Amino acid sequence: MLALVALLAALAGCVSTPAAGTTAVAACVARIGVFGPLSGESANLGRNIGEGVRLAVGQHNRDRPDCPVRVVDFDSQGDPKRAPALAQRVVADQRILGVVGPAFSGESEAANPLLEQGSVATISASATAASLSERGWSTFHRMLGSDDTQGPAAGRYIENVLAGRKVFVIDDAGAYGQGLANKVIEVLGDRVVQSITLPPGSADLREVVGQLTAAEPDTIFYGGYYGEAGRLLRQARAAGVTATFVAGDGVKDDGFLAQAGYAAAQEAVITCPCRPPETVGGSFARDYHDQFGRPPGTFSAEAYDAATVFLRGIEAGQLSRRAMVRFVSSYEGPGLTTTVRFTPTGDLVDSSVTVWAYRVRGRAVVADQPIP
Repeated sequence: MLALVALLAALAGCVSTPAAGTTAVAACVARIGVFGPLSGESANLGRNIGEGVRLAVGQHNRDRPDCPVRVVDFDSQGDPKRAPALAQRVVADQRILGVVGPAFSGESEAANPLLEQGSVATISASATAASLSERGWSTFHRMLGSDDTQGPAAGRYIENVLAGRKVFVIDDAGAYGQGLANKVIEVLGDRVVQSITLPPGSADLREVVGQLTAAEPDTIFYGGYYGEAGRLLRQARAAGVTATFVAGDGVKDDGFLAQAGYAAAQEAVITCPCRPPETVGGSFARDYHDQFGRPPGTFSAEAYDAATVFLRGIEAGQLSRRAMVRFVSSYEGPGLTTTVRFTPTGDLVDSSVTVWAYRVRGRAVVADQPIP
């Protein structure tokens, strides 16, 4: 009896569990996660992404009513501190074969190591920090250009189109805002007369506005998100600062206009390595409006393309996480926004990336031109 007990114990120690990401699920229980700010100050951007995903999944499910794919939301509120716990929830649900997101660069830095450990493929529709594709994550992909393309493009636009000679650069201390601002500074060199960091939540902006007034810049570049950008611009204009305001894609939202006020925001410039959704062909804009009662917003079309890649993988029978990672990494095909093909580090290939400049005109952010 003692020998039998010892043998059973030894055999129990030899039983192995499946490696992370190798367990396949049935196609009819497959899920796609949406990871981003679905509430809080930056919720508009997260809403746009979530709606783009839901439109793609809804169209997929109409042809397969008996075997639908589900969308699962993970609301980060744009806060990197919330991201690890959400990533753990994603990893724990084996039915989730891919995630559209994380939406922001800071939360991507916090969540992606855990998603990598869980072999969860991710395609962000909006996270642009260049460093994200330098971490060796096999699961990471993004559906737009990084700040290695956006930052220099913004700098060229300031120099060549705006003829900026005295540029004041402000960043929000975040992975996205600071990284983008640094790229702009590299391009503009001695045209930058001053650069400062302004952490989010600084309700009293009088000191910063005072520095702007003293520096007398002809151009202000802001790296951060639309809420803070709008408050800053409102107070700067109230103090008589007339410099042209330029910001990155995190400001491309109607929430910027609401915070700044339409008068203060006029002719502000916003860069984005994203395609103007109104230029997307087919029935996308009409279908989007029919389902959600408004036109597609910033990153909606990119999110649609990201979800479509995952849906193609599910249709092709890539029903384990590792199989989905391989499928996404080798994917090539036309999307609404660009030809989708990824480099080994998860970026779009250079030929698929275009950075656009947008302008605030009237009560809207409208496409101005692609930046050469």
